[in-house]
Amino acid sequence: MDLRLVRKAKVRSFPSPEDGLRSLVDRAPEAEEFAARTMERLRPHADWVYNFRRRIATLAVTVFSVWLFVHVVFGANGMAQYRQKKNEYQSLQKQIDLLQKENDRASHEINALQQDPTAIEKQAREQLHYAKPGEVIFVAPAPAPPPAAPVTHSAHN
Repeated sequence: MDLRLVRKAKVRSFPSPEDGLRSLVDRAPEAEEFAARTMERLRPHADWVYNFRRRIATLAVTVFSVWLFVHVVFGANGMAQYRQKKNEYQSLQKQIDLLQKENDRASHEINALQQDPTAIEKQAREQLHYAKPGEVIFVAPAPAPPPAAPVTHSAHN
């Protein structure tokens, strides 16, 4: 015994183009009546907009101008950011100049230590405390830290 349900396939028929045009023509008076009612309802608003169009346009231009000004001055790439970046650039340029001078001084010192015997002797005397035979080196003691003030728990006058 076969328990499968058998469905008959429905055959769909599409309406002909003439039927669609006929139904559109039949409903045309209703559409015209709807459009007329809508126009009558919107006419006072449309008249108001038409009468105040210059004021509306002036207001729109003013709002746009204010927004543009705020964006130019305070925006992501505005004048405030520009000034901040310019100050940061100048600060970094000063740091680069100082580091370049320090680098030049160190390069000059390296060249002197590689080629000039008097510079080598000077470094040996200053850093390693070398002396020539018969010379005496005096080294000053490190300065003592200032004494700490005694801690008292009395009231200050």
